[in-house]
Amino acid sequence: MDAITALHQRVSTPRLTAPAPTPEQLDILFRAAMRAADHGNMRPWRFLVVEGEGLARLGELFAKAATAKNPTLTQTELDRCHAMPQRAPMIIVSIAQCQPNPKVPQIEQIIAAGAATQNLLNAAFATSVGAVWRTGDMAYDPIVKEALGLTEGEEIIGFIYLGTPTVPPHAPREQNPADFFSAWPQE
Repeated sequence: MDAITALHQRVSTPRLTAPAPTPEQLDILFRAAMRAADHGNMRPWRFLVVEGEGLARLGELFAKAATAKNPTLTQTELDRCHAMPQRAPMIIVSIAQCQPNPKVPQIEQIIAAGAATQNLLNAAFATSVGAVWRTGDMAYDPIVKEALGLTEGEEIIGFIYLGTPTVPPHAPREQNPADFFSAWPQE
């Protein structure tokens, strides 16, 4: 698929199954992520690849974090936490790795990590890998962040679920660029 088609047609694919992306597909996704816009060439990002037993451990971590917030969780709620990572055969945890820099504020570094994540999603779509970017409470939970090894200045940008789509991607909703772009100053 050519780049413009991928950019114009990309949609999230939340219904995923095995197999996970191949090593060759992952190499394409990883290389695309590394080409994100990045003020100062700081590369303020890192990624954790979670699959296999790691998905079960991530579910346990989600349940632990949820229980710490609410010790009276029902078994159904705990089961939901355990099942969250099982919605795909692979998850890539996208992390903004912010560093002190007098010329590049933290917000620009977080945006760069988001751009790297978006490039990864675009490459996934272009190579027919199903992908969806998820966040939610677990992305901001201190227990989750600590267990995943995040340090001072790091933030989870998202959990990128990857796998084989169970249904073909839907057509993207048409958008009118004129609704979002305007000239300035306006006469």
